[in-house]
Amino acid sequence: MSRILIATDAWHPQVNGVVRTLDTTTRWLRDHGHSVEVIEPTAFRSYAVPFYPEIRVSMPNPGRIDRLLRRFQPDHIHIATEGPIGWQVRRACLKRSWHFTTSYHTRFPEYLHHLMHVPESFTYRLVRKFHAASSAMLVSTASLEQELKDRGFTAPIRRWSRGVDLTLFHPRTKTDPGLPRPLMLSVGRVSYEKGLEDFLRLRTAGTKLIVGDGPARAELQAKYPDARFLGLCRGQALAEIYANADLFVFPSRTDTFGIVLIEALASGLPIAAYPVTGPIDIVVDPSLGALDSDLGAAVEHALARGVPEACTRAAQAYTWDACTQQFFSHLVPREAV
Repeated sequence: MSRILIATDAWHPQVNGVVRTLDTTTRWLRDHGHSVEVIEPTAFRSYAVPFYPEIRVSMPNPGRIDRLLRRFQPDHIHIATEGPIGWQVRRACLKRSWHFTTSYHTRFPEYLHHLMHVPESFTYRLVRKFHAASSAMLVSTASLEQELKDRGFTAPIRRWSRGVDLTLFHPRTKTDPGLPRPLMLSVGRVSYEKGLEDFLRLRTAGTKLIVGDGPARAELQAKYPDARFLGLCRGQALAEIYANADLFVFPSRTDTFGIVLIEALASGLPIAAYPVTGPIDIVVDPSLGALDSDLGAAVEHALARGVPEACTRAAQAYTWDACTQQFFSHLVPREAV
């Protein structure tokens, strides 16, 4: 069995797809007998991001990271994020001439441009440099792989898909919610970069449901009182909300995959979204929903053409077991063989 070190700037108590992916991967590896060490933000001093207080940025101590590496002596190293922890572990590996893999989860250049007006070209230069030293850069979809190649990323690219818990997310008998149908659901961080207002401003029949929390919730809830903001939901409660809805709306243009998309499919929900990375890789048939640069048109077409049974069948291809086996197969020995 292997000793695997995972370095990440995204970890609990954050609630997002990156944390869910890394947490599930870590548990699967341990369940299969591997020893896993996670270097994550709670091990270091941190401060809240001023424009996004739910997220804290750690201040990793290089000496402590060196001691962790010496103590654990990993066989494989995976650096999951391009934050301070990721850069420090990268530095320590390069100093030792150790090989490592990385993964591309988040469009930091677009987010920083949207939130702080940092030029995307500047951030992409940094991110390209970060991944250039990797023995393999793991990405979730074919469209993201092509996009990063077009942007000049030179590290070898390998595919690492995502999974869904099919024992939790599945169709259920719909109940009367006491709200006008169709119930149109969106799940995720309630933040400005997620495009939620594109969904909320649509003039469509039915009820809009928003599950999640974040820095934009108070403003959007006040601005759109007809929408139902349900807050953060997990587990069985979240699965029941999915299953009782009629349509899943994904207004983000910046996600690299969107685990919520396959949770929706597993629950029998057609998807309405923009034709961007993530949706274009998942919604590959009209029976699964509709993609359109006009989100209102996507909603209309998805409601008319989506087939719940086809959605549920499509979700069977996304299992965490297959996902984590894929991850493990791409790991490299820390030293050249």
